[in-house]
Amino acid sequence: MNVSINRYQNVVTGKVTDENGIALAGVNILEKGTSNGTTSDFDGNYSISVANDATLVFSYIGFGTNEIKVAGQSTINVTLSEGVQLEEFIVVGSRTAPRSNTDTPLPVDVLPAKELTSTGQVTFDKALQYKIPSFNTVQTPVNDATSLLDPYEIRNMGPSRTLILINGKRKNLSALLYTQTSPGRGETGADISAIPTDAIKRVEILRDGASAQYGSDAIAGVMNIILKDSPETGSATLRGGITSEGDGEMYGIAVNNGTPIGDDKGFVNYTVDLSKVNLANRPGTVDAEGEAGDFGADLATVQEFLGRRPDAGNINGSPETAAAKFSANFGYDISDNTELYANAAYVYKNVNSFANYRTPYWRTVDDFPYLADFFPGNNPNTAGGYDGYLPTFEGLLSDYNGTVGFRSTINDWNVDLSFTTGGNLQTYKVNNSHNRNFVYSPSTWVDANGNGTIDDGEVTESSQLYRENSPRSFDPGGTRFSHNVGNIDISRLLSDKVSIGFGAEFRTETFEVIEGGLASYDGGGADSFAGNTPQNSGKFNRYNIGGYFSLDYDVTDAFLLSGTVRAENYSDFGGAFVYKFSSRYKFSDALTLRGSVSSGFRAPTLHQIYTQKAQYSFIPGQGIQVGGLVNNVSSQAQLLGIPQLDAETSNNFTIGVGGKINNHFSYTLDYYNIAVKDRIVLSTEIGPTEAGNTALDQVLADNNLSDVSFFVNALDTRTSGLDVVFSYKDIALGAGNLDFNLSGNYTFQNERDGAVKNPTLVENAGQSVVNDTQEALFFTSRPRTKWILGANYQLDKLGISLNNTYFGKTTFKQQGMDPNIRTEFTPKVVTDLGFNYNATDKLTLALNINNILNVLPEWSFKAENAAGETLLADPAQVKTQSNLITFNQRYSQMTYDGYHFSQLGTLFNLSVNYKF
Repeated sequence: MNVSINRYQNVVTGKVTDENGIALAGVNILEKGTSNGTTSDFDGNYSISVANDATLVFSYIGFGTNEIKVAGQSTINVTLSEGVQLEEFIVVGSRTAPRSNTDTPLPVDVLPAKELTSTGQVTFDKALQYKIPSFNTVQTPVNDATSLLDPYEIRNMGPSRTLILINGKRKNLSALLYTQTSPGRGETGADISAIPTDAIKRVEILRDGASAQYGSDAIAGVMNIILKDSPETGSATLRGGITSEGDGEMYGIAVNNGTPIGDDKGFVNYTVDLSKVNLANRPGTVDAEGEAGDFGADLATVQEFLGRRPDAGNINGSPETAAAKFSANFGYDISDNTELYANAAYVYKNVNSFANYRTPYWRTVDDFPYLADFFPGNNPNTAGGYDGYLPTFEGLLSDYNGTVGFRSTINDWNVDLSFTTGGNLQTYKVNNSHNRNFVYSPSTWVDANGNGTIDDGEVTESSQLYRENSPRSFDPGGTRFSHNVGNIDISRLLSDKVSIGFGAEFRTETFEVIEGGLASYDGGGADSFAGNTPQNSGKFNRYNIGGYFSLDYDVTDAFLLSGTVRAENYSDFGGAFVYKFSSRYKFSDALTLRGSVSSGFRAPTLHQIYTQKAQYSFIPGQGIQVGGLVNNVSSQAQLLGIPQLDAETSNNFTIGVGGKINNHFSYTLDYYNIAVKDRIVLSTEIGPTEAGNTALDQVLADNNLSDVSFFVNALDTRTSGLDVVFSYKDIALGAGNLDFNLSGNYTFQNERDGAVKNPTLVENAGQSVVNDTQEALFFTSRPRTKWILGANYQLDKLGISLNNTYFGKTTFKQQGMDPNIRTEFTPKVVTDLGFNYNATDKLTLALNINNILNVLPEWSFKAENAAGETLLADPAQVKTQSNLITFNQRYSQMTYDGYHFSQLGTLFNLSVNYKF
């Protein structure tokens, strides 16, 4: 970015090189205390207009930072040294002038692109999993639409409480609402897996509440993804990979390139990423006795089937995924003090996954004779050889986002105006299934005289719409979300000590439930996944407007005070007023004390307010059940006395220390405490009452549902913990240099604060909207602690990295399991080994062996009390409980409800990168 204001009197030019005299492209050059800056070009050259008394700050990934006073000079050549702590200037967390990572009063992780690619992970979210201790995500086994987008979270706060920004502008939410029993249940988040890693310059992760600066969704923190902006450099990367089991093959190609516009007036940087990941299957060996008991089947019949298909035909693990990702970043200097900028991205993703296999003793030819014709097989004991069938779940996802805006400096005021749009569409297909329900067509009801009038006479053969007349391919519909955002941000450096910033945001949001085809929902719909009915479909929207004011006061060079206030108003539920105060005191380079206190809020999403559907779920001990999710503005909700949703509110407190002991060693330690009130949760399944005569019972009966669930502001929660980062760089070892880094997150407290807030009807029925399974999803299904120990050794052209990620204990209380026991996942260390070889100045080869020791999730039962110890002493009861939570061992490795790292074992990834 090249900008200037009227007080600028001096144009400074020069060249930036390393200690060997090699030009450095993309070096950040910033006029200290302002947002005026530029970057060096492909040859290391730069030009910037500054005041005569200005100080220039030169910073670059992996190099030390230089500060040089201009003092009237017109040419300043700079040499940067490698191997010292980065002083990258960061944007996130500040609404005034950017500050260096060590000067900010907030805990911020800065990850350059090479740190992400060095993990060897296929997608951006999985790369973060092995770089940021407080960030967690995992691929769920068989969870319908969840296969399109894995839930993620920072500090165990759920995906909806981390705000995602692209170049500082809000990214759209996904259309997906997680409704299955998995981490993130009842929430939604932005699709960060769709962002092409090759388009990313760096990632800034603010680990602190930031609702005052950015509005809703920033209770846990903010992730700002900065796109590449080089006008000259580019590269092409060819990737390939496979698991140690010989499946999950991955192929991909990515091209990133930049081109200048005019005479160094601007740039376009673009990325194209095409990839394909094949299915990786990790089924368990199914228990015959458990199957016979659950399905009321003859044991010999079950044993014969499992003798031919020990996994009961199930496919679970990692689905087949094909993705095409496109991204572009643009900047152009309209004049000396005005820049036009824009960025855009589009992603198309096709995911093929599967439901649970319908075995021949689950869906029998006795109950459904037509299945022999629908799904002929090689079963010697059934008509037509019918041997069951495997319904597919196929999802199509498209995601787009774009921003256009301009920055200008007018009479010392920095003005940024922008418009952002974005959307996410997810549609589904179910194949290899059928509609097994009795539904008749009214047009076939005729009277005895055949005159075509409606009569309550006999149903003719052709009146049956489904069963033997059912299609085997269904269109269940889908969901769509979009937003449009207008921003104006104004800031000014009033003096060397005071800077201010203020602005406003106007946002409209639209959520749409797309109606499915008639056969997908009629009478109960397609077996495995019912479509959206007309009465549950529609388009819903809202708007909100917010404004903020920020003030930074550098009391001294060491002491900083910063404050922000924000007011926000939503068209559907009202307003919010939040604040944030932070401070930093720098005793020396070796010790900086920092802290913040803030309030925050999260508006209920349109997904949570308006989603209403029939939901297929696996209930341990009961098999697949159909429940109803009713929304909070429906007549059913009024009948049940369910209140409309309000915003969550939070209070955050953070205090930390950090510093650089020398040019090699740096550290940060940050304690955080987050209290959330009126947390929005998707209730557990509320079933009939014993009396059987309440409004709840009537709703269940009228809608042919086994249970009902809904969203409610049910919980107050408290989460506290410690984030730790240690880094020791540039250790001379032999002919090379060694870097060490240790980072970790430890959760002290993550629990409910006070009683569950149940609606009166639920409370009177002796039930609760939050059960033990829900509490485990919220509080203990992510690791209590997670640590990453990494080492990087550079020897001439060869780089070797070794990273060890420690996943701490997680505990779970699966639905239907005996309350006297729990499950615990054993702490594990996942080791990744990487080799990087610079064959030439342009050609680089990289080999990553992820999880080189083939570590897999491992769980066991633990007793809660003496009754639990007695149960665990009985092998028969242990087997029964194990079958309950693994669907008779189909999900033996991770249970049905989830785990905390991949079940795929060792993965090999090879990439070839060629620089243009």
